[in-house]
Order: sequence, then C-alpha cells, then structure tokens
Amino acid sequence: MMIPTNKSLPMFLILMFLWPKVNSVQFEVSSGHTKCIAEDIKSHSMTVGKYHIVNPNQGHPLPDSHKVTVRVTSTHGNTYHYADNVPEGHFAFETAEAGDYMACFYAADHKPPISLTIDLDWKSGVAAKDWTNVAKKGSVDLMELELKKMYEHVQNIHDEMFYLREREEEMQELNRSTNSKMAWMTGLSIFVCLSVAGLQLWHLKTFFEKKKLI
Repeated sequence: MMIPTNKSLPMFLILMFLWPKVNSVQFEVSSGHTKCIAEDIKSHSMTVGKYHIVNPNQGHPLPDSHKVTVRVTSTHGNTYHYADNVPEGHFAFETAEAGDYMACFYAADHKPPISLTIDLDWKSGVAAKDWTNVAKKGSVDLMELELKKMYEHVQNIHDEMFYLREREEEMQELNRSTNSKMAWMTGLSIFVCLSVAGLQLWHLKTFFEKKKLI
C-alpha cells in the first residue's frame, strides 16, 4: 500500500473530511403505487443496500399489510435484485456498466389505502466496504487503517474524475452533433422558404401577365 508523505498527508486529511457522509434515507410509498430511487454508479464498483419498512407501532409486530416488492435494475434494464412481498431485505453486487441504477419499491393495493415508510441505506464504492472486517483480517493498527481509508477515498476520487471526464466528453460530442444537425436543418429551412417565396412570386407574376395587369 502507498503511504503518504508528510507533505501529502494534509491533502489526504482534507479529502477525508470533505468526503460526503453516507446516510440512510426514508420515504413513503402509498398502497398501489411505486417509488424509485436512483443512484449514479460507475462500472466495476461495489454497491450494497439494506431496506426495511418502518414499524408504525413501536413495540408491536409489523402488520401483515406492510410489505413491498423490490426490484433493482441497471440503466439498461438488467435486474440485479428482486424480492416479492417482503418487509425487509438487502442486496449486494458489482456493477458491470456505468449509469443510473434504480431501486423501485411497489406497495400492493390495500383497502383502506395505507402509506408505508421505507428506510433505505444504499452505499457504493469506498463506502460499501466493511472496514471493520478489513481491520480484523489485516491485523492493522488504527493509524494504518485510517491511512488505508484515506488512500481508498483518494483513489475513488481519481476514478470519479476520469468517469466524469468521460461523461463530459460524451455530452460535448452530443452537443456538437446536435449543433451540426441544427445547422443543416436551419439551412434546409431557409432554402425551402426561399424556394416557396420564389414560386409564389413566379405564380403571381404569371397570373398578372395573363390578366394583362402588368
């Protein structure tokens, strides 16, 4: 593992503190409806997620009606996780393609209608690693573990920069292609308008000459 020097250590610490914290999110799904959460993940990245329905009555069993159907799909529609009629679950996989991954939660129709509160904890990249297990398996001290964390964060930032650069190049190519097509369409529209105007002038001139008005 690369160990940062004294000069590079402050930058590691800054990146460590600036790295966003990953927290779970809660949202509501009404019976008979679907709600999806999207996560933009780069290819060959580890991602893990846990979800459960929040019990509306603490201290009592979760009602049988409080269950959801969950499907996690890639940007191309490939299914990576599916669970039918469950109160909780988890998923873990390595992405094969970059793009938006969707976790969709469907609550079955219920009479009278109910609203389910779902807690979703979704992590990807460095945040998906279990550093406690890394420390146990490697028998490393606390400082070395922190250095490993910071190195992984910096490596992930490096990969993210190249990923964003690729996305930016794709968008620039799309803009250039769109501008070129718009230029052709504009030129064609002007040509058609001038042609129609010329035909109208020729038709009016011929009409007036036949009527001997000019």
